[in-house]
Amino acid sequence: MNKETVQSAHPAESMRKILGGAFVIEDLDIRQLTTPEDFTEEHRMIAETTEEFVAAEVLPRDEEIEKLDYELTVKLLRKAGEVGLLGAEVPDSCGGMGLDKVSATLISERLTKASSFALSVGAHVGIGTLPIVYFGTEAQKQKYLPLLASGEKIAAYCLTEPSSGSDALGAKTTAVLSEDGSHYVLNGTKQFITNAGFADVFIVYAKVDGKQFSTFIVEREMEGVSIGPEEKKMGIKGSSTCPLILEDVKVPAGNLLWEVGKGHLIAFNILNIGRFKLAAGCVGAAKDAIQYSAKYANERSQFGRPISSFPLIGQKLADMNIRTFVLESMVYRTAGLFDVGLSGVDHQSEDVGYQSAKAIAEYQLECSINKVFGSEVLDFVADEGVQIHGGYGYIQEYPIERIYRDSRINRIFEGTNEINRLLIPGTLIKRALKGELPLMEKAMALQSELLGMVPSSSFEGILEQEAHLLAMAKKIFLMSGAGAVQKYQLKLEQEQEILSLLANMMISIYAMESALLRTRKILEASGEAKAGLPIAMTIVFVHEQFAQLEIWAKEALAAMETGDMLRTQLSVLKKLTRRTLADGIGLKRQIAGRVIAAEKYVV
Repeated sequence: MNKETVQSAHPAESMRKILGGAFVIEDLDIRQLTTPEDFTEEHRMIAETTEEFVAAEVLPRDEEIEKLDYELTVKLLRKAGEVGLLGAEVPDSCGGMGLDKVSATLISERLTKASSFALSVGAHVGIGTLPIVYFGTEAQKQKYLPLLASGEKIAAYCLTEPSSGSDALGAKTTAVLSEDGSHYVLNGTKQFITNAGFADVFIVYAKVDGKQFSTFIVEREMEGVSIGPEEKKMGIKGSSTCPLILEDVKVPAGNLLWEVGKGHLIAFNILNIGRFKLAAGCVGAAKDAIQYSAKYANERSQFGRPISSFPLIGQKLADMNIRTFVLESMVYRTAGLFDVGLSGVDHQSEDVGYQSAKAIAEYQLECSINKVFGSEVLDFVADEGVQIHGGYGYIQEYPIERIYRDSRINRIFEGTNEINRLLIPGTLIKRALKGELPLMEKAMALQSELLGMVPSSSFEGILEQEAHLLAMAKKIFLMSGAGAVQKYQLKLEQEQEILSLLANMMISIYAMESALLRTRKILEASGEAKAGLPIAMTIVFVHEQFAQLEIWAKEALAAMETGDMLRTQLSVLKKLTRRTLADGIGLKRQIAGRVIAAEKYVV
């Protein structure tokens, strides 16, 4: 890619900023939605460049990479830098491409065929480089970013410690400022550090004087820096994962990132980006799994015919395609939100760190939603892919075996799915309490509306019932969430099961809405004939997800209420969940037919 010819292709400046979390109380205009159908020629060129690089440079050396060949991985990282794949999000003033989030998301998605190498790239360009992009001083940017964008230097992110995983702020690594103020002395151990075996630059979190959580740029050649042995992992075997050991490491004061005590803002916001990028990678891996599985199903014969002709195999392929379609819709919707939010950051301003943190934090719960849904979709798709392959799915020479092993880490990476499920409703409630979202006002208005509500039972237009179900899903969430806040108040954070159920509802609402809006956008632009498959997938997903949402709501209500109050709440819920069932079996047969014929993910 040439930065003179590839410019930021997403028209962020023409779109209205959407408040993070507002999707549970507001409806989005399809014109404010970013979808894969909006990709420009520049976007397609970026995707093709990524695919061509993986096919030409990485796949022929795949077996060597899986054996953890540091030298080869670094060589390929530098080649990736030469074609612009490492500098997409680095400003052009610092040797990068300065591209939009949609472009960067496409690179993350299309790299997935590179398996472990994709993780090495992802850790470098995302959590390794972006802390300096968003929070570095101009001097730090000019010193490090050109080298990171070219691949001359490789980055790693060092947050986790042996005694602190999800509890990041419980870190024990310390930093003490020297008497003359020229440097900090760092001591501690970081664990499970991706790229540690060959990284040159480490983003390290430590507590100044054991109290103030802060961030430092540490270089490998600094005295006292050492790397522990490689971890023997279940999957992603071709990526380096080692401990980083810091023993009286003298880090220049100029290598403090942002300010003392601001490390938590850097860590959590970079994790938000990392969660989003992880979901983008899940899109690509799920598409790969569908392609391998559909092709195998057509080639494998049993009882005298291809197994793809058996309805239960077709049903699996349909379910895999549907969930991947929904995930893809969510991911690019979120990329568009980021583009709009970050377009307002002035990178020349003295408070660029605060601006960046605020822009990223706006969509922190959407990032967690993408991460949880994406990692669980990929696990589902990979598992069904192995099942379609039968015994061969358990054999290493078949790619689905590695996709299955490699996928499991995603539910742990970037904060476990359990932690993220607590963060999703927790973040929403905090925003409401700060007055950033009129959540409780909407919930209070809903209470009086529900008692006399008579939901519509007749739907004639395309996706009209699905739009209604989405609206009812939002009301169900508000009813359940308001009940939880009123009952538990400040103790709600201790009710993790309730929070998890509320998170499931929010994830479902974002997923249903993303699919529905994307399909409506396709329908408006291309007509019913070309929108047939997205319509079928949206109908199936919305109905299945709505049924699951009803179960979660009942479980939450039963935990919060008893007797007449519970019966009243369940009566209201029954009104909100009335619907005409869709023919899921018939629709899935149509979807499966398209996937089997194309032997790949289809929209």
